Amino acid sequence: MSNANSSANTATPAARPKNMRDAASEFDEILALAREAGMLITLDGQIGREKYQSIAGSLHAFRRFAEALYESLAQRAAV
Repeated sequence: MSNANSSANTATPAARPKNMRDAASEFDEILALAREAGMLITLDGQIGREKYQSIAGSLHAFRRFAEALYESLAQRAAV
């Protein structure tokens, strides 16, 4: 596994959720954006509280998702 993702996990303090409930809510919002963009999200399994999910879709759906995510982040930054 590459370390290229480690910088993607680093957020500015203002962008970080305040607690786990906020983090879960933000994650649910991201999944909702993916669904609205036409991506398929399936639950592959669950062990305890840990869910294993897969996300699949066309490149066009992925582009719609990326654009929606970008707009969502831009709106938050404007506030």
